[in-house]
Amino acid sequence: MTACSLELAKGVFEDQSRALSHIGRSLSGGFLDAVELIYACAGNVIISGMGKSGIIGRKIAATLASTGSPSFFVHPGEAYHGDLGMIGGDDLVILISYSGETDEVIKLLPYLRHIQACTIAITGNPASTLASSADVHLNVSIEREACPNNLAPTTSTTATLVMGDALAVALMNRRAFMPIDFARFHPGGSLGRKLLTKARDVMHRVPSLARMSTFAEVVHQISEGEQGIVCVIDDAGKLIGVVTDGDLRRAIEKRGKTEDLTANDIMGIMPVAVSADANLYDCERLMRERKLTSLIVAEERCPMGVVKSFDA
Repeated sequence: MTACSLELAKGVFEDQSRALSHIGRSLSGGFLDAVELIYACAGNVIISGMGKSGIIGRKIAATLASTGSPSFFVHPGEAYHGDLGMIGGDDLVILISYSGETDEVIKLLPYLRHIQACTIAITGNPASTLASSADVHLNVSIEREACPNNLAPTTSTTATLVMGDALAVALMNRRAFMPIDFARFHPGGSLGRKLLTKARDVMHRVPSLARMSTFAEVVHQISEGEQGIVCVIDDAGKLIGVVTDGDLRRAIEKRGKTEDLTANDIMGIMPVAVSADANLYDCERLMRERKLTSLIVAEERCPMGVVKSFDA
């Protein structure tokens, strides 16, 4: 029974993968027309659909809204009981129905024509009422559902969801939607926090000392600073290097005697530094790429603090 269930589950992935690949290869100019309609929309993008299509529609609306296209979901049944007032002539309406004949969705068409709202239909039947009535039709036709009885909406809803994702991604590209734009809509998320947080907001105080400071002074400053690093500066207060805990250990192993050593003798090469306005996301990326655990924050080469890997 377990082996049979596992093979059945694998078959669901394979069936849906094949269906999505087929739909992807079949995309044509109609998809580009849909992208341009949404891009040019002066109002809101409104999604509507019944049942499972409605659930998928809610997700598409949420994805569009979070990627720069103001969007929300309107239930077609509720629309006929007052919610039609939520749709205006400047809006674009995406109507979802795999059959293209869902009664509650079809009933919206006369009103949408009356207010001259543009429409995009997502169906699996290009010859359906909905497909032929919309300004643009997006075809998500599949051979069969993953359901063993070919009844429960499975592959068809996945195809509709991916079509919505494809629209959102294409629109992000059309708008040159950048990570910082995404962060504005997701300030509470991890990425949003990193993109909106500046180095100055999280940096720790880091001691500075002259290049001719003694080994003992270096050790004392690193201990006092509690960040495992100290900045070495020139007479003008400009950053010329850093000494880390690791530098101290290597100096002891290599030299043995440390009495005559100065900061200049043991400091590392000019460290990687960022400005105080650098965002935490870029700091994290830089540390990951350079295999660093610390970044010096400096303005005009004057050290201000340090950002540690755990801050990101």
